[in-house]
Amino acid sequence: MIKKVISASFLFFLMAIVIVQAQGKEDSNNEQVPGIRVGLKAPDFELKDLDGKAVRLSDFKGKKVMLNFWATWCPPCKAEMPAMQKFFEESGDEIVILAVNIDPENNVAGFVKQMGVQFPVLLDKNEQVNSKYKILSIPTTFFIDENGIIKHKHLSVMTIDMMRKYSK
Repeated sequence: MIKKVISASFLFFLMAIVIVQAQGKEDSNNEQVPGIRVGLKAPDFELKDLDGKAVRLSDFKGKKVMLNFWATWCPPCKAEMPAMQKFFEESGDEIVILAVNIDPENNVAGFVKQMGVQFPVLLDKNEQVNSKYKILSIPTTFFIDENGIIKHKHLSVMTIDMMRKYSK
């Protein structure tokens, strides 16, 4: 148990450093921003949602997608959840929000219920999608157009105004 706490603390510390360094890097056209670049086709994937239903990114071809990577232990992720929920409510069918949780061994369902989240939450149990998208810090959010092309990438917390801007 102590090893897990120490490991989690160390991981949190490393993530905090990456997040602090990423602050202010709003647009993803910057070649120095780590991971998959803007302008590339978003890699397809299949994950299960909280109900065990398989969800594929390609299921949403022809729709705009906001793809968010997050964890229950991440304070910045928790901070942006209310804005994501509000954005989900106001977007209706225009934009699909997919929240990929990278720590499914924790009580994700309880977290989602506590936060009042109604958009799809997907569980990346084997870090397959986390690896495909080369996620180094969370939250990280990709805005994908109707053709599956990554149009924007944002490292760190997003406001609802940023979500509105990037989803256009």
